[in-house]
Amino acid sequence: MKLLIVRFSSIGDIVLTTPVIRCLKQQTGAEIHFLTKAAFAPTLRHNPHLTRLWTIKKDIREVGDELISERFTHLIDLHGNLRTLELKQRLTFGHLRTGVRPPRSSTFNKLNVQKFLLTRFRIDRMPDVHIVDRYLATVADLGVVNDGQGLEYFVGPGEEVSPPVADYLAFVIGAAHATKRLEEGQMIDLCKQISYPIVLLGGPGEQEMGERIATTGDHIYNGCGAYALNGSADLVRKARAVITHDTGLMHIAAAYRKRIISVWGNTVPELGMYPYLPNAQPQTIAEVKGLSCRPCSKIGYAACPKGHFRCMRDQNIAEIARRALLAVEA
Repeated sequence: MKLLIVRFSSIGDIVLTTPVIRCLKQQTGAEIHFLTKAAFAPTLRHNPHLTRLWTIKKDIREVGDELISERFTHLIDLHGNLRTLELKQRLTFGHLRTGVRPPRSSTFNKLNVQKFLLTRFRIDRMPDVHIVDRYLATVADLGVVNDGQGLEYFVGPGEEVSPPVADYLAFVIGAAHATKRLEEGQMIDLCKQISYPIVLLGGPGEQEMGERIATTGDHIYNGCGAYALNGSADLVRKARAVITHDTGLMHIAAAYRKRIISVWGNTVPELGMYPYLPNAQPQTIAEVKGLSCRPCSKIGYAACPKGHFRCMRDQNIAEIARRALLAVEA
C-alpha cells in the first residue's frame, strides 16, 4: 500500500494526526506520505514514519501532477474541505487517464452539525470521543487500531535551543484568537503568584506583551518571538510543566507527556481537542463552567461577542497558580 494523508492546518490539528501516521506505518507497513501547507511543515519535518512530506503554499495545482504520478493506493482525508475534494477529483481523473485504479478514499467525519448545535444553541450532541480516536476511526477499515502510545513530536538536532534558566515552568501566553487567552493583567497576576522560574512562549505577535509581562518579575523570561516553532517545542520539552491556552503548543506539550495546566475560554474540552495524554496521565483543565454563552465558537473571536468575557475574566488565577506549583514540584 502507498498512502497519502492530508491535513493542511494548523499546528495542533497536525500534531493530533501523529498517532494515525505511526499506527498506519507500524501496523500496515505501508509507504506513508503526508500533504500539508508549507507554513506547518516543521510539525512533521522530522517524523520518522513518513516516507515523504509534501507541501503547498495554497493551491493543489502546485503538486497535483506529481501526486498523480505517485499512484497512491489510498487517500486519507483528515481535513475534509473543498481543497481536499479538489485533490480527490484530480487524483481520480489523473489515474483514470493513465489507466490506473484511483486511490481508495477515507474521509474524517468533522461532526459539523454537532459542533453547530453546541456552539450556537449549547445543545451537546458531541460524542465523548477525543478527536485523535475519531482520526483513527477514519483508517479502521485498514485494520488499524489505537496503540495507546499517544502523540509524537520530533525536533531536529539543529533545532534544539538552550533555555534561559535550567529549571522552569513554560507558560504559553499566545493563542490564535483573543477569546482563547487570558487577559494580559491576569497573566501578570498569575506569574506573580508562581514562585518558580517562568519562560513565556508565543509567536512574534506576543513578543511585546511578553516583554511587558517579563518586566514584572525577575523570575520571568520572555521567549515569545525569539524562536522558530521547533525551538519553542524544544523549550516545552525541557520544561518541568506547562501552562497553556487551547493552542498548538498545548498539543506539543501532550506529545512530550508534560504536566499540563490548560486554560480554556470560549472553547470547551467537549469539542474533543483537550490534551491527549496516554494512560490517563493527570492534567488540569481550568475553565469557567455554567456560562450560558459558552462555547460561543469552535475556534474563537478577536473579542467577546457578549462584551463581558466572563469565560476568562472569571478564571480562578490563584487556583491555576497553585496547580502549576504542584506540577513543577511533582
